[in-house]
Amino acid sequence: MIRSTRRTVLFGLGAIGLSACGNSVGLRGPSGAAGLPTDLRPVPNPGYEAWVNSFRARAERQGITRATLDAGFRGAGYLPGVVTRDRDQTEFSRTLEDYLAIAASDERVSKGRAAFARHRATLSAVESRYGVSAEIVTAIWGLESFYGERRGDVPVISATSTLAFDGRRGAFFEKQLIAALKILQNGDVAASNLKGSWAGAMGHTQFIPTSYEAFAVDFTGDGRRDIWSEDPSDSLASTAAYLAKNGWTRGVKWGGEAGNGAPSGRIIQPQPGGPRFAVTSNFGVIKRYNNSDSYAIGVGHLADRIAGGGPIRASFPPDRFGLTKDDRIRLQQRLTSRGFDAGGADGVIGSNSRKAIAAYQSSIGMSATGDPSPELLRALGA
Repeated sequence: MIRSTRRTVLFGLGAIGLSACGNSVGLRGPSGAAGLPTDLRPVPNPGYEAWVNSFRARAERQGITRATLDAGFRGAGYLPGVVTRDRDQTEFSRTLEDYLAIAASDERVSKGRAAFARHRATLSAVESRYGVSAEIVTAIWGLESFYGERRGDVPVISATSTLAFDGRRGAFFEKQLIAALKILQNGDVAASNLKGSWAGAMGHTQFIPTSYEAFAVDFTGDGRRDIWSEDPSDSLASTAAYLAKNGWTRGVKWGGEAGNGAPSGRIIQPQPGGPRFAVTSNFGVIKRYNNSDSYAIGVGHLADRIAGGGPIRASFPPDRFGLTKDDRIRLQQRLTSRGFDAGGADGVIGSNSRKAIAAYQSSIGMSATGDPSPELLRALGA
């Protein structure tokens, strides 16, 4: 669980803009409901509609005007796909090796360096004002929305009201709904542009509404804290403000791989047999953004790569199937060359790779488990 107000649940890799082997995670696409999957478009639901009617009275008691409620709920509705995605979240963990292969992929590093160069003046100004490393802010941007490419197009009022009505985390999402309506009431964004992920995370760095209330800033000085704009300035500054207010120490690195120029700090080894890291107090501040060692290392390592640093030097042990990363890459390459599309060859066995493995296994009379193995690699030949 996340300790701060930005989020209260980990939404998995999809929430931080990560994907592996062609497994799409973003909902970014054409604007409006027509650009969304069918299950993320409003459908009639009498129970939801009754809930909204009762919610209106509660919202008015918290200072939300009828005009804001009318504007916010105009065109809003129950989204069945939001409930499905919420209930389908599984407790799983990737190895740190897999996580870093995605979080600091060659593409994410190259895009990060390009984004850093494009927005160097803004990032320098943000660092000067808040004391948070420009590379760290850029890395969070990269993990959260792939540098703004995957911000989400789901209407936030529909998403948060659906989850509040659903009830599994009703109290939390009703707070998010109230905060989203306050955003509209304050004039920071028009109702038609108040969009985000299926769970209500918004903008370039995926703030939930209550975190927006607490930490978002108007860095451009136009009178609006606009984290939805194509211009990421307010989002980047809001992220820095978030970290600064949660204890970021100016001039202190997050940490680094132990023995490779890392600052002195606490030693951690998140993956048994894998690299060790020396981490500082600022590592803990990154975890206030997302309470995961892998996430914080991913942010720190991606930031270092954006700044020109190299890959992790220490090796990782074979996975639970007895395969190294190089083995997994060869497996994906050989599957694809035989017409079984693994969705890429990054060494991360995601759903596309597993489908390709299962299809190949079935084609040669093996049990279609979808599991990689040394035997399967040998069967695929050179």
